Amino acid sequence: MSIENKQKQVESTLRLAPVVPVVIIDDARQAVPMARALVAGGIPAIEVTLRTPAALDAIKAIAEEVEGAVVGVGTVLSAKDLRAAHKAGAKFAVSPGVSPGLLDAADDSELPLLPGAATASEVMTLLERGYRFLKLFPAVPVGGHKLLGAWASPLPQVKFCPTGGISLSSAPDFLSLSNVVCVGGSWLTPADKLHAGDWAGIELLAREAAALR
Repeated sequence: MSIENKQKQVESTLRLAPVVPVVIIDDARQAVPMARALVAGGIPAIEVTLRTPAALDAIKAIAEEVEGAVVGVGTVLSAKDLRAAHKAGAKFAVSPGVSPGLLDAADDSELPLLPGAATASEVMTLLERGYRFLKLFPAVPVGGHKLLGAWASPLPQVKFCPTGGISLSSAPDFLSLSNVVCVGGSWLTPADKLHAGDWAGIELLAREAAALR
């Protein structure tokens, strides 16, 4: 699949809802009810990060059992991560940054990549490789919505999903920008609600996030 077609897939995924939840999951048994709660609340695209041993099993369970969910993999660092996530059923991949090796692996993978960038030089490098949809990470520490606003004029062909330090209250500052498609956030699936099995609470957080559109 060409980079352009993969970028179109990334765009369609990012436009499903104003927020992509960034999920850290310790118990794969929580994955299906959590994902069903997010989908019920209007948040179908879900990024499960590769930060715990349960991540790949969680991705597989969501891909196989949750109708309406578009499950992706986050914290992708290598070709091995891409292969494992694709095998588990992920529909998209997200990386905190980029390396030449990861970009080469993404070229050879069927899994669409949303690569991370934190500087204008990184954005330009990714643009040269055919990427028009990027993740700004860590969004708030590197300059937040003011940085993205400054980039909108010299880099108008690039759209972003900023992630890192964003909350329900600060998300509108990002979503109001012309070069922001959606935001990523961990506030939709807090650890206390996951551990308590508070799926109704997660659905409520999802509904609040979906209403940001």
